[in-house]
Amino acid sequence: MQPKREKIEYENPLLSLKIWQAARRGRGGVSWHYHPECELFLVQEGFLSVDLSDETYEMRSGDVVLLGSSQLHRDYNEDGLVKFIVLQFDLNNYFDQSTIPYLQYFNETKVPLSAMNYIFRDNPEARSGAAECISQILQEAINKESGYELAVNMLIKKLLLLLIRNDTRGLLADQDRVERIRLKPVLDFVESHVDGRISVEEACRLANMSYYYFVKFFKKIMGQSFTEYVNFRKIKRAEQLLLTRDMSVSEVGDQIGMANMAHFYKMFKRFNGCSPKEFQRKMLAWGRS
Repeated sequence: MQPKREKIEYENPLLSLKIWQAARRGRGGVSWHYHPECELFLVQEGFLSVDLSDETYEMRSGDVVLLGSSQLHRDYNEDGLVKFIVLQFDLNNYFDQSTIPYLQYFNETKVPLSAMNYIFRDNPEARSGAAECISQILQEAINKESGYELAVNMLIKKLLLLLIRNDTRGLLADQDRVERIRLKPVLDFVESHVDGRISVEEACRLANMSYYYFVKFFKKIMGQSFTEYVNFRKIKRAEQLLLTRDMSVSEVGDQIGMANMAHFYKMFKRFNGCSPKEFQRKMLAWGRS
């Protein structure tokens, strides 16, 4: 049987995540699949097995397991009752201008995020801290009190911070540290010029690298090409303008330096799965509900 690419449907379009509580009695499970979102399992009761292509995690109550983007996996239980929480989220969307340098820690070009599960295995305090965050995100998603989107956003970032601060093996924080420092002027330049034209040549000059070395270097460190990264940051800016300014779609395209509407629509749909107008309508309707 071919592994299935699962499409995650976000309940709240303002939050790029899905979380739910699952319960199974007797033998059952989910077959091999993958998705671009990261995933966390928290077992609340019983026993659950999570298979990756090269590793199996045998989980019991209180255990947490992290899976990275597009990691092939399945979960199953042999018998009895198992209750667990599943949290899936698009990691890229939880980084803003002030935290974007840390996105590089999670690009998985060298180390899959599942390698970080040693933290939850060896550090009971980190494991209980992650479990508490996941449980709180579930309660926020269920209760939907005013401002719960802010609470969820902070809890996701708290989970990421927990990984960085408890990474005693240096798999995240020390990976390519010198190389990341070399890219800081480039990342700062992109953020300050996201509304205008951003050339690869200017980025090469700031990084003091040749064109061919820079494009390979950037993709190796960031996990995506420089052009893809710039487009991603521009579309994030477009989303902000669509929700906070009284501007037409064409005006937003002009504002972010994508005056070619066909290109703007293509990029916007790539990152959001819908047109700018559909995005605006969906988001604003949710905010009024």
